[in-house]
Amino acid sequence: MESILLSLLILSIGLFILSVFLRDPYKELRDEMDQMSMQQIQEMYQIKKKLKVLEEELLVGEEPFTQHIPAEKREIHEIIKNQVMLLTRQGLTIEQIAIQSSLSPDEVRTIQTEMKFRGHSYE
Repeated sequence: MESILLSLLILSIGLFILSVFLRDPYKELRDEMDQMSMQQIQEMYQIKKKLKVLEEELLVGEEPFTQHIPAEKREIHEIIKNQVMLLTRQGLTIEQIAIQSSLSPDEVRTIQTEMKFRGHSYE
């Protein structure tokens, strides 16, 4: 009985020493997961930074953001045109639409005229 206990004790000490010196099979996996997590956090930070810049550009201020850019030199995105159309349907004045869409009143009139020619009604 004593020999069995002694052999089990020696075996357990040997396994303990072996476990200390063996490589952790999940260490590489954990390192890769940590690296991927850090990359994801960095990418999210960059996306949030870009989103913040875009939000600041789209904020509606007292004066239109693009007031100093002539309408004929700048292409107006279709989303802005749809916004102008919806605001016109809601009954807002050209000045109010210009402020909310960051366009000049002339650009708003141009978009409204273009939408009329396309067959969109504002009623």
